[in-house]
Amino acid sequence: MTIIHRSCLSLGLFTVVACASTPPIPEQAPSPASPPSATAEVAKSPEAPKVTESPQVEKPVAQAPVWRLTQGVSTPESVLYDPTNDRYLISNINGKPDEADNNGFIMEVSPDGKVTKTKLIAGGDGKVRLDAPKGSGILDGIFYVSDITVVRKFDAKTGAPKGEIPIPGSTFLNDIAIAKDGRVFVSDSGVKVGPKGFEPTGTDAVYVIDKGKVKTVAKAKDLAGPNGLLAVDNGVLVVALTGDELYRLDDKGARQDITKLPNGGLDGIVSVGDSLLITSWGASAIYRGSLGKKFDVAYTDLKGPADIGFDSKRKRVLVPRFLESTIEAYDLK
Repeated sequence: MTIIHRSCLSLGLFTVVACASTPPIPEQAPSPASPPSATAEVAKSPEAPKVTESPQVEKPVAQAPVWRLTQGVSTPESVLYDPTNDRYLISNINGKPDEADNNGFIMEVSPDGKVTKTKLIAGGDGKVRLDAPKGSGILDGIFYVSDITVVRKFDAKTGAPKGEIPIPGSTFLNDIAIAKDGRVFVSDSGVKVGPKGFEPTGTDAVYVIDKGKVKTVAKAKDLAGPNGLLAVDNGVLVVALTGDELYRLDDKGARQDITKLPNGGLDGIVSVGDSLLITSWGASAIYRGSLGKKFDVAYTDLKGPADIGFDSKRKRVLVPRFLESTIEAYDLK
C-alpha cells in the first residue's frame, strides 16, 4: 500500500479574494532557454534585519525563499509532495472557492520550481470535472482531491478520472489526510462565500472514507471550521479555520489535547520530525510547535499562507500564497 498524505484551504481569515491577484513581488525575466510557464524565481534578496520589540522579545527574521513561482499559478490552495515521483502537485482553484465552475486544475512542478505540466488535471478537459480543488493525497496510485462537496479520484500518473465520492450534507470540503491503514479523512469547514466574506453554514465536520464508504468522525459547531488535517496513530489532528485551536479527534470523534495557538485562521498542517508546522492567516505566518505545548513563529511575513507541503528529501517547506497566486519554497529552519 502506497500512501502520500498532507494537510489544507483556507482563504482569507474572513475575506475571500478572487484568483486574479497580482503578485506583489516582481519576477526575474525568464532565460531564453526556459518558457515563462516553466520558470521559478530564485530569491536573491538578503534576509530582513532583526527588529527588536523590546529588550526581551525579538521578532523572527523574514527568511528568503529558495525559489518563487508565479507563472501559471491561479489561486493555489495546496501543495502535495509526491516522494514516489519526486514532484509537487499544486491545487489551483482558479476562481471562487465554493463555485462549481469546472475550471480548477492541478499543476505539476519539479523540485527546482519549474512547471513540468501546467495542467496535469484540468476541469473541462474531456470527462474531467474539477471545480475548486483543495486538499489532496495519494493512495495506491490514486490521487484524491477535495472539491466543494465531493472527493474526486484521478490516476496519479496520467490524471485520468477514476470516479468521485460525494459527501452528503457537506458545503465546503477542505483538506484531505490519508492514514497508514488507507482510510481517507476529509474536513468540511462549514462555510460559504457571502457578500462580506465567509459565512457559517453549520456543517462543520470531519469525515472518513473507509473502503469506499463515508462515515462521520465528528460533526459539531465547536469544531470551529475544521481545515487542515494530519492522520496520526491515535486519531486525526485538526486545525480550525474560524478559530485558533489545534486538537485531536479520537476514534469516537471527541476533541482531545486541545492546544491554542497565538493567532487564528489556521490552515495547513504538516509533521516535521517531532514537531508540527501550521499556517495562520491571522498572523501571516507559519507556527512551529507540538500538540499540547507552545507554538512559536517559524516563518513570518507570509500573507495568505494556505495548505503547506513538506519536501522530506530536501527538507523544504512548500507554501501556497493563496492571495498572491504564488508558490514559495523555504529551507527548513
